[in-house]
Amino acid sequence: MLWEYAAECDKIALSLQKTGLFAVSGKRGRHMEKKEERPWCMITEMDQYLFGQGTHYEIYKKLGAHLTEYEGEKGVYFAVWAPHAKGVRVVGEFNCWGSDGYRMNRLEPLGIYEVFVPGLEEGCMYKYLIETEKGDYLYKADPFAFYAEKRPGTASRVADISGFTWHDDRWMTKRAGWNAAESPMSIYEVHPGSWKRHPHEEDEDGFYNYRELAAELTEYIKKMGYTHIELMGIAEHPFDGSWGYQVTGYFAPTSRYGTPEDFQYMIDYFHKHNIGVILDWVPAHFPRDAHGLANFDGEALYEHPDSRRGEHPDWGTKIFNYEKSEVRNFLIANALFWLGEYHIDGLRVDAVASMLYLDYGKQDGQWLPNKYGGNENLDAVWFFKHLNSIIHGRGDGSMIIAEESTAWPGVTKDVDDGGLGFTFKWNMGWMNDFLEYMKLDPYFRKDNHNKMTFAMSYAYSENYILVLSHDEVVHLKCSMLNKMPGYLDDKFANLKAGYTFMFGHPGKKLLFMGNEFAQLQEWSEARELDWFLLKEDRHLHMQNYVRALLQLYKKYRCLYELDDSWDGFQWINADDSYRSIFSFVRYSKTKRKNLLFVMNFTPMERPDYRVGVPKKKKYELVLDSDAEEYGGSGRKRAKVYDAKKGSCDNQKYYVEYPLSAYGTAVFEF
Repeated sequence: MLWEYAAECDKIALSLQKTGLFAVSGKRGRHMEKKEERPWCMITEMDQYLFGQGTHYEIYKKLGAHLTEYEGEKGVYFAVWAPHAKGVRVVGEFNCWGSDGYRMNRLEPLGIYEVFVPGLEEGCMYKYLIETEKGDYLYKADPFAFYAEKRPGTASRVADISGFTWHDDRWMTKRAGWNAAESPMSIYEVHPGSWKRHPHEEDEDGFYNYRELAAELTEYIKKMGYTHIELMGIAEHPFDGSWGYQVTGYFAPTSRYGTPEDFQYMIDYFHKHNIGVILDWVPAHFPRDAHGLANFDGEALYEHPDSRRGEHPDWGTKIFNYEKSEVRNFLIANALFWLGEYHIDGLRVDAVASMLYLDYGKQDGQWLPNKYGGNENLDAVWFFKHLNSIIHGRGDGSMIIAEESTAWPGVTKDVDDGGLGFTFKWNMGWMNDFLEYMKLDPYFRKDNHNKMTFAMSYAYSENYILVLSHDEVVHLKCSMLNKMPGYLDDKFANLKAGYTFMFGHPGKKLLFMGNEFAQLQEWSEARELDWFLLKEDRHLHMQNYVRALLQLYKKYRCLYELDDSWDGFQWINADDSYRSIFSFVRYSKTKRKNLLFVMNFTPMERPDYRVGVPKKKKYELVLDSDAEEYGGSGRKRAKVYDAKKGSCDNQKYYVEYPLSAYGTAVFEF
């Protein structure tokens, strides 16, 4: 495997380092040289070699700003990769940001600059002043900084992230033996800055800090029954309106909500309460902001130099140069940084399709084909295979999830079998079909019945997560509730039926914050969710119903342990288009505690409804959307139903059940 190969390379490198020798690649081939002695230097020749090969997975421990001590004097060691620069200085509040900062020493062959500055302390703000070959001067934030000045400031801050005492050993040990495919995973997607806010004055943000979020989110997640939280916008970014997808500080948790230690506290707190944590991660592109990665040393460094490969014309952003080993190393080390230093359980990789296809979002003449004439980005494919091999090779149970919207084959297939090696893939096809169906007036649903059944034709081609994410409730797409047709009561009933279908369908689950209580407004990063709606019965009933679905999902193994196999699913009736009713069974491995789902997507009651069943058993009603606590009529129904002999839905037996308008029912057998 790739990770085994990389690990073997690391062993060889360490062995060479211990002998004081190192291998370098030069124009005339590889040769051996004695290690150069520099008394306070942290960057060894072996570090440079591994970084140049793209296999220095802890390069963040060498590049960046690190508190250290030399000859009894405490200070900070700075190192930055800037090979095109004519010269680099460290400037900051310690010299009033003047151009007479500390001149850095250049290391060859990679063009890394370094300096030790005595007397500096944790929290000190700084930047690199880069003199370009053209004679221009650029003030750049540190690409490897662990902490940043709160926006609108753009400086980096010196930070030590090594001192935190973790208390999540039990969680981490349990995670290492976790089988993701066969385990429950219901994800609550959260934008921390707009989940809740404090009342605030006009000149204040009102953000909850990481420690406050830890306590309040944990209480809410435990109450609802989610297994994981997915956090948007954690890596430092200058513009709130980017939601965190325009990253300038890849190694820095955003200072909007506190310090790196506060962030560590939050992750530790989640883990102590058995909540998994997933972070959004953005290796596809980065913004043009002057203090960021764009043209970092006066020339294209992190981005591809050809705009046809290095820019997204629609997004106005730069594309990472996946051909360059140091850039691949930067990204791989960054992924491992979050998983290792912050104990993150998984990364959700944003915009994977834009990385895989050279012509993504581009017109003719705006892109270059690969060496075979195709539109596949071969360097990005290699990057993903390398990254995912390393992550899975760690054997610690961490996940990597692709937001990939095309039919690219083998996204979650093992690298050894020709796949990309992701743990899961967002099922964007299911999401689009589902929403198109749910938005229809019930009268027209009979002609679009296949939109709800089509996803089962490919449900086991990948390991999927079913998602109703932030992207579906912004930019005039309407909130989930307001996508639904009909009067207000119809909208709520429709949405309950839709959520029931989602939780019964194979695949892990993700709901964006606010979806669970039927937020009325579209989501905005500029305000908190409309929690006041829970004072109204309809919204409280919706929250109760989603909580019931989440609890049902965790309780019944049939809803998650065979997500990747036809053994776990059986259509009872996929063809009842005229009545717009769907029925299916989810099976457990032992075929015990199976669940029968029935969902009516019209306002027509079916008091004489019969549903075919596979066994002559007793069927216990475990979820009824018509119950009073969910906003239904509250009519009394039997709890247990006996299967009767007789042909129905191509089954030998059937159950009679009065199905209400937009009614859903789940039976255990």
